[in-house]
This record gives sequence, structure tokens and C-alpha cells, in this order.
Amino acid sequence: MLVRLLLCSVSALLMSSFHLNKADSTPPPALGLLVVVNQMEHTVLVVDPDSRRELAKIVVGVNGHEVIVSKDGRFAYVPIYGNAGVGRPGTDGSTIDVIDLQARKISATIDLGKGLRPHRAEFGPDGLLYVTAELANAVDVVDPTTHKVLAEIPTGAPQSHMLVLSPDGRRGYTANVGPGSVSVLDLSNRSLVNTIPVAKTVQRISISPDGLRVFTHDQDAPRIAVIDTTTNKINNWIELPSPAYASEPTPDGHWLLALSMAANRLFVVDLQSLKVVRSLEVPKRSSEILIRPGGDIAYISGTGAGKIAVLDLRSWEMQQPIELTPGVDGLAWIAGTPK
Repeated sequence: MLVRLLLCSVSALLMSSFHLNKADSTPPPALGLLVVVNQMEHTVLVVDPDSRRELAKIVVGVNGHEVIVSKDGRFAYVPIYGNAGVGRPGTDGSTIDVIDLQARKISATIDLGKGLRPHRAEFGPDGLLYVTAELANAVDVVDPTTHKVLAEIPTGAPQSHMLVLSPDGRRGYTANVGPGSVSVLDLSNRSLVNTIPVAKTVQRISISPDGLRVFTHDQDAPRIAVIDTTTNKINNWIELPSPAYASEPTPDGHWLLALSMAANRLFVVDLQSLKVVRSLEVPKRSSEILIRPGGDIAYISGTGAGKIAVLDLRSWEMQQPIELTPGVDGLAWIAGTPK
């Protein structure tokens, strides 16, 4: 009897140790919240991605497409683009709505002074806000403290729709949709370096974590241009099964996630071989990818389906999507504990 009790005790200890080791081997979830723009409803949503609950809905102008969050997680900035697509007739937005994420309401509106169709905003290491100003063929430089426009950097091309910044904050790169080009900007001198021809039409843009490669997407052929940022020239192409609309590299620089809106697919590209190694189904008309800090989860906004797809980047398996409403587009992340 005593032997049996001892054996049961040892077995229980071993099982307990097994479960502790198993738990220890699994990275903890990255605490934080998603900020999601719904361009059809003219709202910004604050979403808990783990419980998949909408925590707040804030009405913004017509229409916000993209959002960026301040480094301290206090404010979200939503450029108000207008009610039309790129290059199409419609209203010309001239403002940026500023949302207090603690009070969960609009706290200010930045007036850019004229109709510009501002679209994508990015914070530089200098703390300034850089926002594409399509109708001025420029990127506006905004002081987020005073809400004043400090400068306008020319892009040398119309329809400068999306923007990425180099990690050191010295360069900016815009995807110029209709002209099918990428503009290289000197952010320190606030000047145009040059414009790189890419294709007949391009959409969206991304940059590798080391800042050495910029990616933009040919809309007439299934390929992604790879631009060498040391020469500002295309040095390679990534061939795809279907044209890509957007992309995002993983923080480790190993993979490039590329969205095909036409095929409703997410292609996973090995950035060493520049070959597609996986293809996954995503919601209808998916438009943007956000990889949360830690690089373990990717969120993909399905504008047409009204869903945010959730991809585990360790197992490459799709998790339960976040069910919202059609029109979800731009994504940003707030680090911290959900409330």
C-alpha cells in the first residue's frame, strides 16, 4: 500500500513538471489592443484581440482609411481622406482626427489648411508625424504637440498613397499609385531624392526591418518589386501566383506576408530565396496586415468581409477571426493591458 502511494506521488509530480515545462515553452500572449478604422462606417474601433470584443467605437470624419498610434499609446491619428478612391472624383479631405485612447473620444482635429486627401501617417524617430498629401504630390510634416504643419516634402508624383520610413528616420518612401513609382525622400533636408519607376500601376509599400529593402506591388502583373535602398534601384522581383495589394515583413526579416485582394490569399515569401513557400485563404478584399510586437501573430483586415483574420506565425495556422462589420481597413496596435 505504501509503495503504491509513493508511486502515485511520484507520478503526480512528474505530470505536474511536464505541464509546467509545456506551459513554460509557450510564449505568453502579447498584451495589447487593436485600433481598427472602418471606412464605410466612418468609425475607429478599439478591439481586444484575445477576447475578440469591441471595447469602443468612435465616430470620425468621412472617410478615414488609416490610423497610427503615438509611441506612448495615448493618441490615435486618423487622416480623413474623403469619400472616393485613389484618383477618383469625390471630396478632398483636409484634416486629421486625433483620438484620446484613454477617454475614447476625439480630442482634436488637425487642419492641414487645404484639400489634400491625406491617407497614411507615420511617426518618425524625431517624434514628428509624416502624412501623405496626395493632392499636393507631397508628404506633410506635422508637429503632433502643436498640431501645426511644419513643412511639405515633395514626392515628385501624384497619388502618393502609402508611406514607410527607414528605421533611422533619415528616409521616407511613398508608393505613387497611378504613376506606378516609388519616391525616395530625405526627411532631414525635407527634399526629394529621386523617383523610381516600377510598373504601370502600384499599390502600397513596405520596408524590411533593417531598412535595406523596400517592397511595392505591381497591380498589372503578379510580382513584387524589391528596391535596394543603398542604390535606390530595383534589384529583384518576387514572382507570385496572383498580384499583391499589400505586404508586411516579419520582425525577424525572414518572411514577407503578401496579400492578394483578387485571389483572397495570403502568400508567405521566404526573403532569402524570394520564393512563395505558403498560400493561405484570407477574408474577402483583405487590405492590410499588422504584425503585433513579438512577431507571433499577424492580423489581416478583410474590408469586404468585415473580419480581421488572425494568423499564428509560429504554426502558420489561422485562428478564429475577429468578427466586425464590412469596411474594416487600417490597423494599429496599443501595447498594454486590455480594459
